[in-house]
Amino acid sequence: MSKPIVAIVGRPNVGKSTLFNALAGEMISIVKDTPGVTRDRIYADVTWLNYSFTMIDTGGIEPDSKDVILSQMREQAEIAIATADVILFLVDVRQGLVDSDAKVSELLRRSKKPVILVVNKVDNFQKYMPDVYEFYNLGMGEPFPISAASRLGIGELLDEVIRNVPKQTEEEEEDECPRIAIIGKPNVGKSSIVNRIVGEDRVIVSDIAGTTRDAIDTSVVRNKKEYILIDTAGLRRKSKVKEELERYSVIRAVAAVERADVVILVIDATEGVTEQDAKIAGIAHERGKGILVAVNKWDAIEKTDKTIYEHTDRMKEVLSFIPYAEYLFISAKTGQRVEKLFEAIDIVIANHSLRIATGVLNEILSEAVIMQQPPSDKGKRLKIYYMTQIAVKPPTFVVFVNKKELMHFSYLRYLENKIREAFGFGGTPLKFIIRERKENQ
Repeated sequence: MSKPIVAIVGRPNVGKSTLFNALAGEMISIVKDTPGVTRDRIYADVTWLNYSFTMIDTGGIEPDSKDVILSQMREQAEIAIATADVILFLVDVRQGLVDSDAKVSELLRRSKKPVILVVNKVDNFQKYMPDVYEFYNLGMGEPFPISAASRLGIGELLDEVIRNVPKQTEEEEEDECPRIAIIGKPNVGKSSIVNRIVGEDRVIVSDIAGTTRDAIDTSVVRNKKEYILIDTAGLRRKSKVKEELERYSVIRAVAAVERADVVILVIDATEGVTEQDAKIAGIAHERGKGILVAVNKWDAIEKTDKTIYEHTDRMKEVLSFIPYAEYLFISAKTGQRVEKLFEAIDIVIANHSLRIATGVLNEILSEAVIMQQPPSDKGKRLKIYYMTQIAVKPPTFVVFVNKKELMHFSYLRYLENKIREAFGFGGTPLKFIIRERKENQ
């Protein structure tokens, strides 16, 4: 089940990152006066009263002029409209109602998406409530007064978010059709891959980076199986600031990854793997999705018998946190190996849903412990009692031990490698939960 997406939209310096951190419960966005500091971490999972949603902070880079502010606000609003289920429209009680707030509210109102008007920096309700009422003029319904910095009014705001997020229907729950998100930087050929698979130009493809507007879902049947392809192309390139464009493609990626079972990370063979590719892959890894790396434009590379191995080694170095990912070298232009994507997708889907019997799992665990003794600290050695699998998508294991602190990261990685040696699990992350249990239990 994919989580609903809630986006925070607002002018610079109205407190988007502060609200984001208050809701996420940790300092994820670095809040400073330096322009553009929020671009590193812009999404987080939030749980409130047993409901979970993914929150996105759309805050952009501090612009220089009022005209740029307006165009940037419009761009942020368009992103939120395209990707979010609920939009938090943040305004500043201290600055009052300004012209650009009114213009963006018009855009948001036309979107037909649920919009919650949030008036920030209300540190003193008695003092500021008359100023809050001014925002009724936006025609966005009741304004919610909060102070993100002081954590005031957050509970009421979250209650309102939960009232507005779409509830999953039975039909959606029963939908077993695998969803494949095609993600990557602008201009690596994501839309061309979809067009090659579908066999018609459903998605506008141009040499300008980021010409495709929104994520587009395409139904495809291969070998009597249906797949839904989610093409997450970047934004139209109105922005002159490269970081902004990158930020928006990351927001799109988060939204698409959330809905997908398997993620195809498309990399440009002529450019090689970049830091932004790693950032996008990290989103899929954190979300526990199956991952396939498609190296596109392979026809443009001069090759020897070692080229594939050299490219794979270089990419695995940068993407070292996803050693389980499957790699495929393709060309959307010529069609080379594009059909093999579906064979690879089927393998990743099977591994992502693979369940291992507890007895078999513990045989592997016993062998691993005999071959390499668990770590110890100050005379106390880690004891591993048993392991069991509690979930799939991704496969999730609980390991019962005598003392959690003794389970060193490197030993857990060793156990993971042993499980992968025995069962494969290619293309899927594995999740481990360490639980303490008293010896006499």
